[in-house]
Amino acid sequence: MSDASSLAALSIEVWLGTYLKHGINGFFADYVLHEFTAAKMGSLISDPKQIIYVSENRDGIDGFIRVTPGTPDPVAGASNTEISTFYVQPRHHGTGIGKQLLQTALNHCKGQKIGSVWLATNAENSPAIGFYLANGFTHIGETHFVIDDQQYLNNVYARQLG
Repeated sequence: MSDASSLAALSIEVWLGTYLKHGINGFFADYVLHEFTAAKMGSLISDPKQIIYVSENRDGIDGFIRVTPGTPDPVAGASNTEISTFYVQPRHHGTGIGKQLLQTALNHCKGQKIGSVWLATNAENSPAIGFYLANGFTHIGETHFVIDDQQYLNNVYARQLG
């Protein structure tokens, strides 16, 4: 629980830096400040269905991954376990933190006899897409991320674990 505020702050940093390339307007500011709070992170941390792994360096948290079993993929419903959040501070990209977090989460899933995992990422997030493809994920379709009445195209990827 002591990590809740750090995870919320990291989420804000990564989300804004990844998705808002041309400035921050009130619509997105309101969304981020409502969604990424210490209280909401605390709820996720205390939810026994959520699996969260955190990377921490000497100064603090630099990345985390959250896995949610029981969430069918939106394309075929073939995979029931979602990598629902996967954030690494941009300044730590390319250092192996993301790969280690992903491997730790996948090992957990294998240990739980989970056969596959899925995730969605913004269709314009080329660095993330490249990372997922390089780490054994396959593009299986598309969905939309919805904020109020706005829709944003997301690609859906899956990885077999067997």
